Amino acid sequence: MSLVLGLTGGIATGKSTVAEMLESLGAAIVDADQVSRRLMQPGSPVLRSLVEAFGPETVDSQGELNRAWLGEKVFANEAAMARLNSLTHPPIWRAIAEDIESMRGKYPVIVLMAPLLYEHQAENRVDQVWVVHIPAQQQLERLQQRNGLTLEAARARVAAQMSTEEKARRADVVIDNSRSLEATRRQVENSWNSRILPRLSQ
Repeated sequence: MSLVLGLTGGIATGKSTVAEMLESLGAAIVDADQVSRRLMQPGSPVLRSLVEAFGPETVDSQGELNRAWLGEKVFANEAAMARLNSLTHPPIWRAIAEDIESMRGKYPVIVLMAPLLYEHQAENRVDQVWVVHIPAQQQLERLQQRNGLTLEAARARVAAQMSTEEKARRADVVIDNSRSLEATRRQVENSWNSRILPRLSQ
């Protein structure tokens, strides 16, 4: 049997960094964003449904998903976001479940890295939830720098998700990623030793 760990947190909090640390400890990673990209290849049924819902601008001249355009359209529009979610969430979660199932028994720990784990009410799909947390101001600064967004656009992206504080309140483990990489690594290793290894030895 494998233990499934849900890894989540707000946008630009450093989930990928923590996932890499968990992978170095022996975990396998299922990245919900990568699953989403896989399902939205040019010509895919999911992408075709998005074009039908949002119009031809949804794809670029190569037939690829126009993420920047779609993001701008939905992040500040609740109805558009709900429509996007209704078209993409069911096939994405089916594919995630298949990926996890294919890894069961091959790895002691499977990490599901899912930014919207709580927003999708998917915490019951995992055995533990770890949340990567940084202060709100630091989150906005990282998001602006990483994605080249204005402060207003960054705030809209953050506001579209459950607050990092609320995610941390619900978590089994909170990883503070606001300081050095070494400080984060120590927390990950300590939590692995105290929360994961005892479960594996049962």
